[in-house]
Amino acid sequence: MKLKYTLLIMVLAIWSVLNAQPRLSDPGATKETVALFSNLFKIRQKGYLLGHQDALAYGVNWKYQKGKSDIKDVVGDYPSLYGWELGHLEIGADLNLDSVPFDKMKSFIKKGYSRGGVITLSWHGNNPLTGKSAWDAAPGSVASILPGGTKHEVFLQQLDRVAVFLSDLKGKKGESIPILFRPFHELTGHWFWWGAKTCTAEEYIRLFRFTVNYLRQDKQLHNLIIVYNTGTEFGTKTEFLERYPGDEFVDVLSFDTYQHSSQAVDTAFVTKLKHSLSVIDDVARERNKLAAVGEIGFNKIPYSDWFTQVLQPALRDHKMAYVLLWRNAGYKHQDGTTEFYAPYKGHASANNFLRYYNAPETIFQKEARTLKLYK
Repeated sequence: MKLKYTLLIMVLAIWSVLNAQPRLSDPGATKETVALFSNLFKIRQKGYLLGHQDALAYGVNWKYQKGKSDIKDVVGDYPSLYGWELGHLEIGADLNLDSVPFDKMKSFIKKGYSRGGVITLSWHGNNPLTGKSAWDAAPGSVASILPGGTKHEVFLQQLDRVAVFLSDLKGKKGESIPILFRPFHELTGHWFWWGAKTCTAEEYIRLFRFTVNYLRQDKQLHNLIIVYNTGTEFGTKTEFLERYPGDEFVDVLSFDTYQHSSQAVDTAFVTKLKHSLSVIDDVARERNKLAAVGEIGFNKIPYSDWFTQVLQPALRDHKMAYVLLWRNAGYKHQDGTTEFYAPYKGHASANNFLRYYNAPETIFQKEARTLKLYK
């Protein structure tokens, strides 16, 4: 009898987890934001949104051409997820750190949303302690901007500028455009001022919570879906959650990863990617959160079958809501390097990407529009 009772409790617990209704961490979220979050859960049964950073602003050998996108040139369709960067907004600049004018970015965001696409924003904010870039990992940076810190007011000014931009993102009916907001990302690395070697886990958690509360409560922004985004420096659920701010501050669990070491199938990269996907898949299921890949890519795509032979099979057995390819910066005059993570017309990987586009699980703009993600 006791065994039967125990088994019943276990079955009910499992049923409860599997059937729990997803809820945004913000109880005051707008109806469009709630709808998007709920629909991102639903589409995981079919596949995932495929995104591209700065997709509408520039690509390989072009910049600011109306209606253009490297991905659209290859497959005849836009990505369903548009990534943009807020870095330098906090210092009052007209251009972001990748030289995209903020007024143009705002227009691109509204265009993507009007097509039924989804918007995600990252923020490589300048270090409030030193005034230098996000990559200035000076010790004590996070401690200095927490309440009571010497640079707290500087940080508040930065947040205020970000809040003004976010509050001005409106649809045609005046509704706030839902945003997947990804602050203080790659936190497990050492290269940013909010990184693991620059602050304690407690300091990072306080920073994340303060930022979310300030934007929600003080600035009344209720169109934000909050993304917790690590690097690849984790191997277990415990390590992934070491600096986790808590369920009431996070909606999406994600990580960033790039292939670097080979021009063919890198076994080590694939093994690590599959393991990382399994970890966040498990954590997301346990906490009723979305799982996603915040950034991914293989610069210049030297292996032409990378999308169908590496990325697609790695993702196949996991419930990701979206995957974001990094930007197609093209040739960069400042350092003489070339950077692109999605194919462009004529590139050797274009035909392979078209096969990836036609896979049943990948969701691009045309299909996303039919899914009516905001209703």
